[in-house]
Amino acid sequence: MTPSATRKAEAESPTETHADGSEHTLLTLDKLTERVGMSVRNIRFYTSRGLVPPPIRRGRSGYYGPDHVARLELVRELQSHGFTLSAIERYVAGLPVDATPEDIALRRTMLAPWNSDNPVELSRSELDKRAGRKLDRDDLRMLKAMGIVFPTRNGKYQASLTHLQIGLGLIDLGYPVEAAVAAGEVFAAHGRQVAEELRQIFREQVWPAYKESGHADRLQEVVEKLKPLSIVAMVSAYESAMDEAKREGIARRAR
Repeated sequence: MTPSATRKAEAESPTETHADGSEHTLLTLDKLTERVGMSVRNIRFYTSRGLVPPPIRRGRSGYYGPDHVARLELVRELQSHGFTLSAIERYVAGLPVDATPEDIALRRTMLAPWNSDNPVELSRSELDKRAGRKLDRDDLRMLKAMGIVFPTRNGKYQASLTHLQIGLGLIDLGYPVEAAVAAGEVFAAHGRQVAEELRQIFREQVWPAYKESGHADRLQEVVEKLKPLSIVAMVSAYESAMDEAKREGIARRAR
């Protein structure tokens, strides 16, 4: 195709109208690879795995819109944090069916700064070496209950190296595995609730404000600065709640 023909084809690229009335120019597969920094082979593979929807058909040609871009960028972000393909599939499967490209972009923006300890994939012998001892079945069960080590489908383990020694220390202190399982369920349940409520605040209040002001590119920096403040707030709330629970327990026993 000659340069003039290419420009003409680009000028005639179809558009897609969203529910809010906005229009977006659709991308060819070549333009999509340039936009997301992935090969044609990878994009087709992720499509076959259901991580991104099929191309939008316009006659005999296929095109790609903002939803394809947002999902591919999310996949790339998850990969950069050490997520396996099966873990990425589970994460994407958990996205709401009505998630917009903006919702997905917001999830990607919040993902990077909030995951400070990327999991590392290790073989069993490598995990034992990192632990400094041979781990038995009970050790692995305890570490899994504490969210530190998880087995993968390929026979290896995803491990949080930052917390591995902490978990081993609790094992050496005789911390009951049943308590670790129960505590993990509590943290998971309340963690999901906190995450969803914070995401709703960002989706309904933070993202629209920055988007309207034309400074959506600053959202990443905002979230990075909020991370340490949020951690401090969570720890303070936890400590206050524990202190209050202790006072209530003492008051009940004094009656």
